[in-house]
Parts: sequence; C-alpha cells; structure tokens
Amino acid sequence: MSQIQEQNKKQIPLGEDPENPVRIYADGVFDQFHFGHAKLLEQCKKMYKHVHLIVGVSGQEDTEKYKGPTLMTEFERQESVRHCKWVDEVVCPCPWTISLDFIEKHKVDFVAHDDAPYGSGDSEDIYAPIKKIGKFKATQRTDGISTSDLIMRILKDRDLYLMRNLQRGYSRKELGMSYSDELLLKVKSVLKNIEEKFVPCTRRKRKTVKQE
Repeated sequence: MSQIQEQNKKQIPLGEDPENPVRIYADGVFDQFHFGHAKLLEQCKKMYKHVHLIVGVSGQEDTEKYKGPTLMTEFERQESVRHCKWVDEVVCPCPWTISLDFIEKHKVDFVAHDDAPYGSGDSEDIYAPIKKIGKFKATQRTDGISTSDLIMRILKDRDLYLMRNLQRGYSRKELGMSYSDELLLKVKSVLKNIEEKFVPCTRRKRKTVKQE
C-alpha cells in the first residue's frame, strides 16, 4: 500500500458519527434529470450510515465540448440536482476531470461513479487516478432509463408532440417549423383522426355482416 493510500485510510471517517460523515462526491451532466439519476445519488447517500453527498454538475461549456448540446440549461440541471433529497451540496460548474487538488479542497473521502472506464480526450479513464489512490466507489447504473432514451422517445413521436404544442398555443416559429411543415403536420393529424374514427366503424360493420 502506498504512503498516500495509507494516509487516506487513516483519515477517512467510518460513517458512524453524524458530526463526521463520509464525504462522497459524484458528478455528471444530469440532463433531463430522471429516476436513474436519483437512484445513483441514493446509492451514494446510503454507502455509509452518515454521508455528506457532494454532487458536481458539469458546466455548459465543457458539456457541449465533450458530449454535445443539452436539452436543459446549466442552471436547470443544477437546480434539478439541488432539489433531490439525497443531495447535501452542489458544485457547478464542476471540473470535467477530477484532480487531487479538487479532492483536497472539498475534503472528498470517496468519488462515486459506475465502474466502466470513462474515456475523454487523451484519457482512457478519467477516474483512473482516483482509483489508483483508493478513493473510488463503484455504483450501479439503472437499466432502461437514460437521457438518450428520453430523447429517442420524443424523436420517435415527434409529430405527436409538435401537434400537441401547436394546440396548446405555441407558434410554429417557436417550434422551429416552416409554414409548409405546419400545414403538412395538420393534414397528417386530420387524416389520422379520420382513420381512427373510420377503421373501428368499418370493423364493426364487417363483424355484423359475418354474424348475419
């Protein structure tokens, strides 16, 4: 065991004293905050009996540089995290790569993240230095839910949500639609309504004829 690891081991609290909780840090983008995010933070909070959970929310500039555009603004993302009951403290914008100086500044005992290597830039795993000094705690991802999944659901039923928002008073300009896009969407909606009313009626008539 290295000198740094031995020193860390001595300094880390056991989590039994509410006045001296284990300080755990978890970070992420947290776009479209969902129950998968909440379950991650719950895991962190319940790693010890008494935990002070610090959550880093990545800034807009870094997020767009390394992952692409977000649906929510930086402020919306950090406020969503701040209002999660498991969270004690929010750091926003947080560094994309956690440094030992950051850990020392925020008195972090452990960094929590899922165990898969997380590559970014020239690094194959930005959490590798944290793992090396024994300050890493692995969490489990929640299957079946992610921000990408939510975006895909919206894109899959794009016309449905565009029509709904038009009916709720949003203008085509607010929705990024041209006049022809709006017209085509309304025609599709009318045809769909006709189909939904006509097809069941036709089926009922066919059933009646067969019974006769």
